[in-house]
Amino acid sequence: MPGRVSLFVTCVVDQVFPRAGMAMAEVIGGLGYEVEFREAQTCCGQPAFNSGYHKEAAEVAEHFIRTFRDATDYIVVPSGSCTSMITHHFRDLFPPGSSLREETEYLAPRVFEFTQFLTQVAKVEDVGARWDGVVTYHDSCHALRELKIKDAPRLLLRNVKGLELREMGAAEECCGFGGTFSIKFPEVSGGMARTKIESILATGASTVVSIDSSCLMQLQGAIDRVKAPLRTVHLAEILASR
Repeated sequence: MPGRVSLFVTCVVDQVFPRAGMAMAEVIGGLGYEVEFREAQTCCGQPAFNSGYHKEAAEVAEHFIRTFRDATDYIVVPSGSCTSMITHHFRDLFPPGSSLREETEYLAPRVFEFTQFLTQVAKVEDVGARWDGVVTYHDSCHALRELKIKDAPRLLLRNVKGLELREMGAAEECCGFGGTFSIKFPEVSGGMARTKIESILATGASTVVSIDSSCLMQLQGAIDRVKAPLRTVHLAEILASR
């Protein structure tokens, strides 16, 4: 066996997009990894952290650490933003020299976003998927800017049989979600989403793909409001299709 993978499916995937989590498990399991799901998992603490509630975020982060501290090989996440929270920001929640800071620094190198894991750890570019249709890819902010993920999702998509990938002009622009940003600044958020939808429509694609379900939730809401002939799909679901 290549190793054991513990899935951290994120609260958004668990509560709103469970098919993305199941698709991720199917793809990773199909590569020969032993896949486990720890039921004690909850959230990475990002909503509290981004809202300035660092004490509360630290409590959630501590629960994550307790849940995954004995994950032996890899922890894989279907979200760039949640992966970034764990690998980039957990350490800032605990004082230097504390046991939790040390555990965070020990845990972080074993945490991978889904496409990072496939291309960097499993060393695969083609998982044998098939998806007939034209798609365009949306770069989520945290994945692109904090994790530097750009090529991996596109490489995986280009190896899906029957799929045509068309780049949109605004691929790297924010969708306007930003967690509580979309609630505090709805008009700005909505304007950003509309700009994104216009760029997507210009490609002629029927499907928008991303590695972050929160972005897809924002985009699907904008799509539904203008009744555009588009749908949103997490990359894991594309790669699990046959």
